[in-house]
Amino acid sequence: MAATRRMRAFKRWMKCQGIECSDALHLAIAKGSAESLSVSVEALCDLRLGDVVGRIPKQSCLTVKTTGAHQLIEESQLGGNLGLSIAVMYEKSIGPQSPWFQYLQLLPPFEPIPMLWSFPEIDSFLSGTELHKTVKEDKALFYEDWKECIEPLLGSALLELNPNFFSIQEYFTARSLISSRSFEIDKYHGFGMVPLADLFNHKTAAEDVHFTAVSSHSESENDSDIDNSDIDNEIDGDDEPMAQDSYSEKDGFSGGDMGSSWTSGDDPTFLEMIMIKDVKAGAEVFNTYGSLGNAALLHRYGFTEPDNPFDIVNIDLELVLQWSSSLFSCRHSRRRLSLWRKLDYSGCFSENTEYFEISFDGEPEVDLLVLLYIMLLPEEEYHEIDLALSAVGNLNKSPSLCFAGKGNILFVKGSMSNNLLPTKDVCEALLSLADSREALYGLSSLDDDIKSLCGCCRATEFKLYHSLMLRISERKILEKLRCYAAAAAARIPTTGKGAYSRRKVKRT
Repeated sequence: MAATRRMRAFKRWMKCQGIECSDALHLAIAKGSAESLSVSVEALCDLRLGDVVGRIPKQSCLTVKTTGAHQLIEESQLGGNLGLSIAVMYEKSIGPQSPWFQYLQLLPPFEPIPMLWSFPEIDSFLSGTELHKTVKEDKALFYEDWKECIEPLLGSALLELNPNFFSIQEYFTARSLISSRSFEIDKYHGFGMVPLADLFNHKTAAEDVHFTAVSSHSESENDSDIDNSDIDNEIDGDDEPMAQDSYSEKDGFSGGDMGSSWTSGDDPTFLEMIMIKDVKAGAEVFNTYGSLGNAALLHRYGFTEPDNPFDIVNIDLELVLQWSSSLFSCRHSRRRLSLWRKLDYSGCFSENTEYFEISFDGEPEVDLLVLLYIMLLPEEEYHEIDLALSAVGNLNKSPSLCFAGKGNILFVKGSMSNNLLPTKDVCEALLSLADSREALYGLSSLDDDIKSLCGCCRATEFKLYHSLMLRISERKILEKLRCYAAAAAARIPTTGKGAYSRRKVKRT
């Protein structure tokens, strides 16, 4: 009953705020306690491509510009997620006096993202996964943010802040809500909490409704007031949900069927939710948070999806160097790595870590294949390539450099070959790296994890459930990497020759 009352209060609040929600949508409350209120959006009738099903005034969004703590945030020169966290904590602290009280009452107290887990839970559940190191670093960095930027505000003369609502725990819970629910509204408002829009659940690669906005020329004059430098560079951070330019009729959208009071979508003070595909009556209407793998979904939103096609596994450069050092001297590894870099190859970068992605299909990056090839070259052939590279001079002006067979160097005008064939030694190296990467998960096997998942209750053991989902998805990719290496080795001619080509790598 408490959940139903909160939903009714939220709907009345939306009307008062000028938020229009289509009568074709049903805001459904999932079964559970009032403290874990979960909402989904369902279609009451058939929805069509182009229907506008929601319209939200920007002033009804909770942002650093609309909060009652605006002056405090501005004078503290805090923007991005730090500023928005202060806004959320402040509005929660003043209770019914907040213009967003009914909206905040509908939200859960926090989202169960790993950042809120204890260190023992992180070590137990996430060991070996892509998130283990990242989440521990998050907790340390967020504590520093609170200590340096939030705690000093309690002595501010601008506002009398309730310390109970600005504790380290409250900051973490605010960040969990922002991580899972905030949208980028525009340059003036920056990121904010967008009522109604944040009720649509995510489904990977299956977006039904799109969150759109029109750029505001009047607001852009104040763009410099927003500092987005504090917004996290999280896993796959470029996929943060954001308001995009509204679709026009030429894009296949007619403006929907929300009634004659609705404009054509050119009002810069409003945001819109527009259907981008047909949805049958009774079906849930999904938004998408981006093309994210399970590591990113769990990190930012607190859940995973089975058979997620955007899953990847990373193999750190450090792991490759450890493999090389087990076979060769440290000097050998350093020189081969240097040659690889001279050829303008590189891995991906995140903070202080360089790594290589293994795709959902188990295919390694070309950069990793080339590095392994160079590491395994006999000394004479390594010198031959090194001398040839010195003779070429400026790589930017040189033709593509290709390796063909053993020690044969070709200079070819044109782009790289799409059919790369590793040598048998490289395939064996891939198998060794897959084993080393899997060893990070501990003594349990993939089958052990699958059995544990089958006996796990998603509702009551959500931390264990989603961490197992992540581990299993990553370990399945490592299995595919082994299959890739075995299949590639089987295709190699008896001469053992393989081919690689040089390409410029865009650093990320």
